[in-house]
Amino acid sequence: MAGLSLVTGGAGFIGSNLVRALVARGEGVRVLDDFSSGLHENLEEIRRDIDLVEGDVRDPDACRRACRGANIVFHEAAIASVPWSIEDPRASFAVNALGTFNLLAAARDAGARRFVYAASAAAYGTSEAVPKVETMPPEPASPYAADKVAGELYLAMFWRAFGLETISLRYFNVFGPRQDPSNQYAGVIAAFAARMLRGRPPVIFGDGTQSRDFVFVGDVVKANLLAAGAPAVHGEVVNIGTGRATDLRTMAAAFNRVLGTNFEPVHDAPRPGDVKHSLADISAARALLGYEPEVAFEEGLRQTIDWYRWALETGYGGWAEKTG
Repeated sequence: MAGLSLVTGGAGFIGSNLVRALVARGEGVRVLDDFSSGLHENLEEIRRDIDLVEGDVRDPDACRRACRGANIVFHEAAIASVPWSIEDPRASFAVNALGTFNLLAAARDAGARRFVYAASAAAYGTSEAVPKVETMPPEPASPYAADKVAGELYLAMFWRAFGLETISLRYFNVFGPRQDPSNQYAGVIAAFAARMLRGRPPVIFGDGTQSRDFVFVGDVVKANLLAAGAPAVHGEVVNIGTGRATDLRTMAAAFNRVLGTNFEPVHDAPRPGDVKHSLADISAARALLGYEPEVAFEEGLRQTIDWYRWALETGYGGWAEKTG
């Protein structure tokens, strides 16, 4: 993976884990982040090893500055929230759809070779069909999902029209260290950890029978590196998950085992736009990328809880106060 790699949203959850992996490989790395949700702490240990551009993907000039000299663009920047997109669809479009277009145009103009995009399993909508296969027609049920599908379409078009090698990685439910538990739109595992490490029961929106394909962030990072180095990609869309689903009641039981607790979840009303079941068919990722998930759910959960315990004890990111 010769040359400079740009990671947008590189101070965020997935982005900062990806940046660390690239630095560990000896790659040249630039980060574009506006720190609206990303944390300076996420980059502190490697700050001297990266080039940091503070800017917003909604700003074409910031995108052009960030893409200058980049060979590969990993586009992780987003506001990944179904509820927020329903509350403010125009802002969601500006960040998640228009921001992606701005990056694509900047990458093309800068002569980048490849563009790897953080797409979303939300593209499949509320369909009950499982597992989710990339050949299914998109059925976005929220503005966020529609924005992400628009990004996929623009990536495919930039390959066909301009020859920019592009690939969209449809992430399923990613979890792991550095996922902000203080954000009201945090992933369910981060939200569970924030409460249960404080001695409070977790909250489940709905009856808990809804299931998710939880994929550890280390496996998602690996998928991105494989996508960057694959022999040829031409606008493909590829699921990134584990091919295994866990319902939320089972997840709560796993938390109790890891923590040695016996909390009964508190149930609240289902959230609008949430999908009932989500499970990835990862055949395409195996065939095109050589991807194979390595971290079992409970092992990933153990690593995540250990990291959150340390983060809350040390005051990392101010999360102790925000989640207290």
